[in-house]
Amino acid sequence: MTHHLPPLGLDLDDLAARTAPEACQDMNEVRDGVDRLDRALVALIAERTRYMEAAARIKPDRDAVRDEARIADVLEKVRQAAEAAGAPAALTQPVWRELVERSIAHEMSVFDRTRS
Repeated sequence: MTHHLPPLGLDLDDLAARTAPEACQDMNEVRDGVDRLDRALVALIAERTRYMEAAARIKPDRDAVRDEARIADVLEKVRQAAEAAGAPAALTQPVWRELVERSIAHEMSVFDRTRS
């Protein structure tokens, strides 16, 4: 059985309407591009959060919520993706470490709320 994903809430037309960084001529274009990307990132984080909620539903016990091997795997994949995209590791690694930690805290909260 195939399960179809609901829309991400990501407005691709809004994202596509941004001016490329290299083509920006003024700060209004820069700020508009950043704002459009921020909206897209929030939509993606919301979708990622729903996967954490699914994990809380699926994992058999609370001890399974924090998985150090998976954390290391996620961070390594992000490091590789950042390198391939030309994003600085000094930015991406701490951002993802924080995202992972906050995601785990959210998953723990959902686990506790739904299992009590």
